[in-house]
Formats: sequence, structure tokens, C-alpha cells
Amino acid sequence: MSEIKIPMVEIFETVEGEGTRAGFPTVFVRLFGCNLRCVWCDTKYSYPPEKADKVMTITQIVDQVKQYRSTHLCLTGGEPLLYGAQSLALIQALLEVDRLTDIHIETNGAIELAPFLDAIDSPKVRYIMDYKLPDSGEMERMLPGNLGLLRPQDELKFVIGSELDFQTAKQVLIKYPTQALPLFSPVWETMPPHKLVTLMLEHGLAGVKLNMQLHKIIWDPATRGV
Repeated sequence: MSEIKIPMVEIFETVEGEGTRAGFPTVFVRLFGCNLRCVWCDTKYSYPPEKADKVMTITQIVDQVKQYRSTHLCLTGGEPLLYGAQSLALIQALLEVDRLTDIHIETNGAIELAPFLDAIDSPKVRYIMDYKLPDSGEMERMLPGNLGLLRPQDELKFVIGSELDFQTAKQVLIKYPTQALPLFSPVWETMPPHKLVTLMLEHGLAGVKLNMQLHKIIWDPATRGV
């Protein structure tokens, strides 16, 4: 298992930029490759036609993670579950790092979660799952069955770029009940945060959390490694 190799983009330490752990110092492990091509993707450098910055063994990844002091870790991409058994082996190896108290995995909604949930039973591991909406151009790739598998410790993120996206997200939550916390994240260029807040209040979405991206406020949105 330790010699399994995975295409990588970067490993770095910063503060978590979004979700319920926003603001906590966090180690980010960014894998290369994604099975979607969302219109508003902000990490296009993590998938072809770009090339992987490097290929690392699981041992090398874990050793680099151990150099940092944060107790939170975000496994992201691209799509970090893209490699199936290899991705699973990496998560299991990260679970053996005693210092880590929270491992959250940012997945895009187009990967079956069941194999990972079946294989890993740890309160340390959480899934932050996107559900792509019409403006993304990838909504037809979503797997609605994943929503019923999400647990109370998981999060379900909707990136809202328009009122159509907003209405669609509402309908998804009605049609596919989930235990995960729903997060509505604005596309600033087309859905200013104040407009999204107004919509949430007008529609009485008391159980939905506004999700702002702190890293885009702290640093230039195009900056890598932060």
C-alpha cells in the first residue's frame, strides 16, 4: 500500500477557506485529475490538458503531511476520489497520522460514495460533497443517490451562480432528503453574496448555511498554495 503512486498537484498548509471548519489551520493535499469540467472551476491547473506536477507514493504524501502542525486535513483536487482503491488507500494511511483529528474530503458529486463509506468507519473522516447546478454545465453528471448516504457530520455544497441555480438547489433538497448540512456558496461575479442572502431569507431556508470562501478574501483568487 505504501508504494502506491498517485498524481499530485500540491501539499501545503493554510487556513480552511469554507465550510463548517472555515478559519482553522489546515493541511491541504491536492490530487491531480478530475472527471468534470465545470464552467466556473477555480482549479483548472488540477486536470488535463495541464500535467500533474508530480507523482508521489502514499508514504511520501503522509511523510510530507507529518511535517506540518495542523490537526485538520483537507483532501481535495481536482477530484480526490477519482483513483478508487488508490484514493481509499491514501485516506486509510492518513487516518493513521495520530495528530489529525479531522480529515475532510472535497468530492464533486459524480463519484459513488458508497464504497468509501463502506470501507472507512471513522468519526475523523467527513465528506464535503458538491452538487453541481445548471450554471456549472455538469448537473447531468450528478449521482443523487449519494445524498441519502451523507451523514450529519458531512456537508453538501451548492455553488449558486443564478436564480435558476438557487431554485434548482431548493428542489434538490426537497426531492433528495439528506442528513448533511447544506451550504450555499455564491459565484460572486453573477450572484453577489448580498443577493444570495436575500434569496435565502425570502425563501425561509433556515437550515441552509451561507458558505463564503475566506481564501478568496484573504488572498488574490488566482493565488495557488494558499
